[in-house]
Parts: sequence; structure tokens; C-alpha cells
Amino acid sequence: MTSPQLTQNKWDFSSFAQSVRSLGLDEPSIADSPVGPTIVSRQEITNFAAVNFLNLHNRPDVMQAFCTGAQRYGLAIGGSRFTAGQGLTYAHQEMERGIAALAGRQRAVSFASGLLANIGFCHAMTHSLSVTKGVEIDNTDVVFVLDRDSHWSLWKGLEHLTYGDRLFSFKHNNCADLDRVLSDLSGKRVVVVFESVYSVDGSVAPMNQLIDVCERHGAMSYVDDANGWLVYGPSHRPFAFEYTGLKRATFVMVSMKKAVGLEGGAIVGSDDDILMLETHSGTAAFTAAMLPPAAAATSYIMKLLTVDEPEIVDTYLSKVVDFRKKLIDAGLPINDTPTFFTSIQVGDERTSMALRRACFARGYQVPSFSYPVTRRNQAVLRLILNNGHTDEHIDGLIETLTDLRRVYPFGTDPTTPAPAVGTRPR
Repeated sequence: MTSPQLTQNKWDFSSFAQSVRSLGLDEPSIADSPVGPTIVSRQEITNFAAVNFLNLHNRPDVMQAFCTGAQRYGLAIGGSRFTAGQGLTYAHQEMERGIAALAGRQRAVSFASGLLANIGFCHAMTHSLSVTKGVEIDNTDVVFVLDRDSHWSLWKGLEHLTYGDRLFSFKHNNCADLDRVLSDLSGKRVVVVFESVYSVDGSVAPMNQLIDVCERHGAMSYVDDANGWLVYGPSHRPFAFEYTGLKRATFVMVSMKKAVGLEGGAIVGSDDDILMLETHSGTAAFTAAMLPPAAAATSYIMKLLTVDEPEIVDTYLSKVVDFRKKLIDAGLPINDTPTFFTSIQVGDERTSMALRRACFARGYQVPSFSYPVTRRNQAVLRLILNNGHTDEHIDGLIETLTDLRRVYPFGTDPTTPAPAVGTRPR
């Protein structure tokens, strides 16, 4: 058996763990209740961290849809997607057809999470596959160009590529820089990747212009719409023009985690393109799909938000406007773009983490995002308003942040550029 001293000297896990503990990152809050506008974690905490912001999982009809799916299909499936008779249920098929229809595409393939969808796409589009003679595909020459602020899962899925050879980036939401990069890649098979809504600074991609650039250069486009799906797009909602461009993207990834509030993801596109991904992605073919009751509940929620009660989203977005106004009136430095992601600009990483701990001590859960999620020294507290938050919850948070600002000065420079999400080559 390796001695503790030898292990420490060789691997240095102990010193890293000690550093993590010094930042207070070794004790995540544990919920003993449904995660929504509040959670119980030894005591009741007002929660501004939950990404299931519509709070639909607390509705009895949604819970009933989930339970009915569990009773019909069971709690889990017995294998991966292509394991005969075990990998999918009719709940998955109905959900995928519904997602494709809402996106205006021919076909969808679902994954256990949005992260697995992104990684599976990156794998399929950069590797070769030979099932048998004549059933082969070779994507080993494909080049990727990412918005520099793309999500960690996209950079992670492509880390096997050499930057400057088959992997490039363009400045965040900068169409001219994308055009420059693609001009240098003329004649190559290129996939351009960006997000619709970026979760840390709340910025929205100029999707029409970015897709224009892709089409002009003959490049495929892959848009990560994890954050905006089922929230933005309709003509009466914010960013409707930007979302018209999404309809022209080659591939679109959607996540169930945000508006739906369940774990899962999917990619939509043409019939042939998606069949290639189903077969070649790895994260669809070699691991289990979403849980059957989650797939059943997703179909129910999609209909709820688009047909039966679309006002759920409209009401929520109105609350976001009011929430942002209260923060601005209190003099708190928030991000410019008025999406449902509201970030308090802090700057220093340790200050941001100290603020997180101080907020929790006063009964408020707020996540601190710092490098490598943001650029160095551009840490933020990312707040997500929940549809179940009351005026008392909001006013209490603002009072807490205002008080703590006297102890931990932050955001004193209103011209500080908005932080960015993702990991990028240095």
C-alpha cells in the first residue's frame, strides 16, 4: 500500500485540497427539500442559484405527469440507445418529436444532459466511424471555430484538437472577427459554434449576422440554445429578432435543465444529420438516455409553456424586468443585457467567494462564478430570479448585498467590461 507521505509527494492532492478548503468550496449546501425559490439546508435559505427558474416541478400537475411516466415506463431504462428493446421508450420518442417540431426541424436526438449533447457532438464531428464495409464516415478533417466565451463543455469536447490547426476562436459575439477567421480557413470543412444566451454576462448572440457569415463561407453552424429554449423566440418577447437567426442554424442544442427544470438535452437538425449523431456521438450510443419519467414530464411541460399556459414565461420575464430595476435603483452593478441571468459584478475572485459565504450566513444562496468560468479578476455573483420569489425575498437580498458592499467593496467601476463564460486558449 502506498504511504500517505508518498502519495502526497507524488500527487500533491493534499495541498490542492487545502487550498480548496481555504476558499470555502469543500462544503456545498445540501438541500433537504425541493430546490426552488427557497431550500431547506439545516435552515430555510432563499435561493437565487436555481436554474429551474420557472419552478414548475412544484406544480401538482407536472409532478403527476412525472409519476404517470414512472408508473408506465419505470424509473430507469435498461441500456444505451441502441440496446435492443432497452434504450428508449415511447416517452422519449414523443419528446424528441415534440422538440423537433417546436424547433422547426426534422429530427431530434436526446441525451441525458446538455453537457453530454455538446461533448457527443464534438466527438462525432471530429472522429471517424466504420461500422462495417460501406457504413463509414470520416470527420477527421473537420475544423471548429468557437466563440471565445463558449461553454466549458464545448471547449472540453474539443481539447483533443490542436489550437491553430483544427481549432480556432473568434472574439465574443464579433461577426467581423468570425468573418476574418473563416476567410483564413477557405476550402476547409468548418463548424462554427456559439451560444444563444451566455449565462454569466447574460449577453445574446447576434444570431442572424453570425449565421449570415457562416452561410457566406459555407460553414456549418452549431448553436447552444441551452439557456434560451422555450423562453425567447416568440415575436412578443425580448430578443425575438436575434432568435429568427436560430432557425437557419445547421444544428441547435437545447437543454431541459432551465425552462423545463429537468435533467436532459437534445440536438435538432435535418433527418440525415441527426441520424449521423445518433449513431456516432458516443454519448447517445454508449450511455443511458434521460430517465423515462423525465422524458414524459418534458413533453407535458413543453405543451404547457407553448400551448396551454405560455403566460407562465411572459409573467416571469416581467418579474425579471422589475427585479433588475430594483437592483439598479439600489446602485448595484449588474450586467447590461436584460436576460433572466443577472450578474453582480465583483471582480476579485476571493471577494466574490467571501460574498457568497456571507450571503449564505444571512440566509441567501447566491453562486460565485470566477476563473475559469469568467476571465481572471472578473468574478461575479450570478443571480437567477425564481418565479416563486416574493417581494420579501427580493428586498431582503438587495438589503443584504447593500450591507455587504460596505464590508466587501465591489463593482466600484461601472465601466468594467462584462465577464465572460467558458474556458479559452491562453
